[in-house]
Amino acid sequence: MHRAWFVAAVAFVALVGAAGFRAAPGVLIDPLKAEFGWSTATISAAISVNLVLYGLISPFAAALMERLGMRRVVAVALVLVAAGSGLTVFMTTTWHLLLCWGVLVGVGTGAMALTFVATVTSRWFVRHQGLVSGVLTAAGAAGQLVFLPVVANLATHSGWRTASLVIAGTALTVVPFVLIALRDHPSDVGTFAYGATEDLPRPTTNRGALRALTVLREAVRNRTFWMLAGGFAICGATTNGLVATHFVPGAHDHGMPTTTAASLLAVIGLFDVAGTVFSGWLTDRVDPRYLLATYYALRGISLLFLPNLFAATADPPMWAFIVFYGLDWVATVPPTVALCRRVFGTDGPIVFGWVFAAHQVGAGVAASAAGLTRDHLGSYDLAWYAAGALCAVATVVSLRITSHGLGKARTAS
Repeated sequence: MHRAWFVAAVAFVALVGAAGFRAAPGVLIDPLKAEFGWSTATISAAISVNLVLYGLISPFAAALMERLGMRRVVAVALVLVAAGSGLTVFMTTTWHLLLCWGVLVGVGTGAMALTFVATVTSRWFVRHQGLVSGVLTAAGAAGQLVFLPVVANLATHSGWRTASLVIAGTALTVVPFVLIALRDHPSDVGTFAYGATEDLPRPTTNRGALRALTVLREAVRNRTFWMLAGGFAICGATTNGLVATHFVPGAHDHGMPTTTAASLLAVIGLFDVAGTVFSGWLTDRVDPRYLLATYYALRGISLLFLPNLFAATADPPMWAFIVFYGLDWVATVPPTVALCRRVFGTDGPIVFGWVFAAHQVGAGVAASAAGLTRDHLGSYDLAWYAAGALCAVATVVSLRITSHGLGKARTAS
């Protein structure tokens, strides 16, 4: 077996952990409200900081991976996650929550965000790049699948502090695997990227994180960058910001037990694994612009139906939403990575980092806005309908990425 597959396997494990750690606060909203008396909007603000940093750190992490290597960056990121999660057991005020779950966990998981996927696939794979992007992106869904039911059960039966300590311990457990098995470039082990017949160029920049700013300066001159960033901001708002953060408390408002709602969210992750891998396979064969437009349109339709599906039990219509929405959850990632690589060449992973930053800014805004909506209107209904409308905008934006624009962008890069 080619060494690239071992690198991809270790990356998958790290990404599983990162997604699970980042998503965990969504099932801790109600326990924190019960113990500290904090409002949904206050707790959502910390989650928003987490989401925004998760995105904003991403391009700088991609640049640091060029300078310091993937192993060092990912190992330090896991330690930050462990520190942020473990220290929450001592918190007494809201700024402690902002520092731990917001800043430390946000920075740590941001360094293992989807730019890590773009970096691994760009360095280690020539063949099956779309498929591998889909599989590694699906690690995020697997993280939800593994962690959310466990965290919800621990928080319900043993307390949220136990859940936080389990997350911290799990993050530290992954560090040795990263240090032992992850390699930065095929030349480190005397081989070529999978499917390559010659050695791919190794990053030689010495500018570190400053390279992320240089790449951004060039990318913002490109109309395609703004279209990708705008669409992906809506993607983040309608997934991580809204559903991942507020689905559990939203279902709980209608009498559904927290553990049941968390399990449904995990099942979304299960179907997302299949949907994202299939999306990666399609990206190798179908124009990624049309894939993006289709995904956003289908997601918007499903969100418009969601407010009428909540009940005290998981009835068949809710299960239909879980399956349909789950297949679409992050299916947008492989075609977006492919477009960044096609348009921006070797700068593609860092450009995708900035596009992903827009994704997380959208997620952060949506998390806070939905929390305020719940506090002031008494329900999340307006948030779900607004998300459906935003998906219609993303559909139009994706279709506006013309083949002529791609040709101009490729020439400019």
